[in-house]
Amino acid sequence: MSDLVTSAGTVRVLTREESFADLASRINALAARGPASVGLSGGSTPKAFYAWAVQTKALSAASIERVDWHVSDERCVPLASDDSNFGHAIRGMLDALGVPAARRFPWPVELAPNEAASAYEAAWKQRSPTKAFDLCILGLGDDSHVASLWPQCPLIGQKTGPRFTATEWPGRGWRLTITEAGLAQCASIVVLVGGAAKASALRAIAHGDSAPSLHPGQVLRAHAGRVTWLADQAAAALL
Repeated sequence: MSDLVTSAGTVRVLTREESFADLASRINALAARGPASVGLSGGSTPKAFYAWAVQTKALSAASIERVDWHVSDERCVPLASDDSNFGHAIRGMLDALGVPAARRFPWPVELAPNEAASAYEAAWKQRSPTKAFDLCILGLGDDSHVASLWPQCPLIGQKTGPRFTATEWPGRGWRLTITEAGLAQCASIVVLVGGAAKASALRAIAHGDSAPSLHPGQVLRAHAGRVTWLADQAAAALL
């Protein structure tokens, strides 16, 4: 294991299992201190984490009892859809671990996108007026996107306003996502990065010229002290 300090946060170079163990340890530490909120992510790596967490029983009883589970971004599809990020969390981990229904907070995808975002934001304001997730888990796309902040997304640069909103990703439909304002209110952020296909994106975010519209992951530079990238050797090869 090695740690690299970059302009976008600390990159920890780990194997996949080491990354999963690191993430589970962070969740357990939060739960040990009391109730906490975790924003999960979509993608193949989080799905692999769910299976690993169930198999290894790495999450503590306190994590199962005290953590409120969310997703940092979501597709506007039913939870039963194979495209639903929260649906994958339910089927891959939450059901298997016996997480209580009261600890599950999916986006209200039964509503139209903007209505769903407004309802989710309103619920957050009621529960937590000044803070978003205690731990926000993100993935990294080959195109440098994080959450549903895609290259040239009009939300990039909007540092105030709602913490959660809807955006129409050209060619990919409507998404519900945490915003820059929401990321600013997260106590900690972990980005899971795996594979050589992500190496160029990670380098551009960590060391490239500032161009967040082209490399949305660069928005995390503003929060570098609270951001940890859990990357395998292939993803970190160009750093």
